Amino acid sequence: MIKKGWLALVSTALVGTLFLAACGQTKSQQASNKQELNVATTAEMATLNTVKYSDTSSLEALQNTFEGLYRFNTKSKPVLAGAQSVEVSADKKTYTFTLRKDAKWSNGDPVVASDYVYAWRNMVDPKQASPNSQRFLPIKNGLKTATGELPVDQLGVKALSKYQLEVQLEAPISYLPELLTGAPFYPQDQKFVEKTGSAYGTSAAKTVFNGPFVVKNWTGTNLKWNYVKNKDYWDKKAVSLKQVNVQVVKDTSTAAKLYQTGKLDYTALSTDYIRQYKSTPGYHTKSIPLIGYMAFNVHRPDTANVHFRKAIAQAYDKQLLVKKVLHAGSPLNGIVPANFAFNSQTDTDYRKDAGDMLTYNLKAARKQWALAKKELGKDKLSVEILTSDTTESKQVGEYLQSQLEANLKGLTVTVRSIPLKSRLQATTNYDFDIVYGTWQPDYADPVNFISDGGQYHLDDDYHNANYRNLLNQAATTYAIDTNKRWATLIKAEKQLIKDDAFTAPVYQGAMAYLLKDKVHGLNISPYGTMLFYRDVTIK
Repeated sequence: MIKKGWLALVSTALVGTLFLAACGQTKSQQASNKQELNVATTAEMATLNTVKYSDTSSLEALQNTFEGLYRFNTKSKPVLAGAQSVEVSADKKTYTFTLRKDAKWSNGDPVVASDYVYAWRNMVDPKQASPNSQRFLPIKNGLKTATGELPVDQLGVKALSKYQLEVQLEAPISYLPELLTGAPFYPQDQKFVEKTGSAYGTSAAKTVFNGPFVVKNWTGTNLKWNYVKNKDYWDKKAVSLKQVNVQVVKDTSTAAKLYQTGKLDYTALSTDYIRQYKSTPGYHTKSIPLIGYMAFNVHRPDTANVHFRKAIAQAYDKQLLVKKVLHAGSPLNGIVPANFAFNSQTDTDYRKDAGDMLTYNLKAARKQWALAKKELGKDKLSVEILTSDTTESKQVGEYLQSQLEANLKGLTVTVRSIPLKSRLQATTNYDFDIVYGTWQPDYADPVNFISDGGQYHLDDDYHNANYRNLLNQAATTYAIDTNKRWATLIKAEKQLIKDDAFTAPVYQGAMAYLLKDKVHGLNISPYGTMLFYRDVTIK
């Protein structure tokens, strides 16, 4: 504020000029000078430990505060990041990365090759029970180390020197750069992690970072935190944004009002609010490979029954859900979404080649329901659907409840909606009958969904020999035979989804959001809703 005593000493014209300049700076200029962004997210963060995450809020935090061998550029293409160069062997099974010597952790420690080895071995260590260990299937001995058949030091990753990292593959793959952009392949500061112990990643203070930002003010349970520009980031000159202020706003109406009053620069829109805010300045929409699905606890008698699962999976109208509840997206009849992965030889969409696996089919659902009741010896069954407590998750849960009760005689469905962190823990602890969740991929290949897809306890509980054999063939025997590999993956998906209904696909998502015009360079992951802040500038 300009003091009155000083104003008395200047001319009226000068006062007017200064006043106008100050007014302007209270809006766009001051915001630009600050290079500060205010965003909302719908769910709390669960962890900053790359080995432990399984939710999108944690993933977004990790992708903005850590950096692996590759990262996505502004055109959503993988480029070298933590590595400055790479050499590939003639058989395309061994990659030798030379790391950047100027890359540091936020505590000043250098990022070295052994940090990658340490983190990757933790990822596949059965004792860690990482929900993302299956991402390492393409890495040599990835499956055998993750299942405990081999010790973790047999994983195909080795520190040749302080700044040279060797990665060996089971077989050549075309999508390795995309794969290595993912959070499971980030390094961890071994000295810091071992010193911190089990508390590592449970709060901002218990984590160190090597990406463009660091997390501040996250205690492990609070609903507000900040991404602050990392002064130790090797490419900090390329980062304009000084701070991102994140707050959890689970109610879309509240978030949209905060956006309209200038307190938020970005918020996602869900369900009915897509229609309501479609004409609002800054409205955007984007089709994405996010999937909504139901997973079953196969350790409980009812949900362990394959006929029960098939009945559930075919007894809800997906088109009506998309049209009346979500107002965006499309029905999903397999675990792999449409317009996501394309055959490099034929350029055809995987989902089109694979076809429908489980559709809305009341006749088939009721036939399976009769078989389930006969095998279980019950005429009436009760089941609970577990969801997170976001508006959209609760609405989807309630829709599924109404559809299943109406379409399957003798079924009673309850919905339990709890905070995301609690829901993730309940799922890990098998404290559920059916859990509804969403998932976004890490790289554009159908195996990312078929061998993972966010499907809870897939590695632990789904032991179908045919499925495992098909995945192994796709990763080895047919690794460089595109068409045979494609056909093999389709068979694996059919076994998992159509034959065994281990997971029930629900819908493929679309992203709608509000973004202020002053925000430039905000990139959205090509594989989902995660935001990348590295290239953002406020103008």
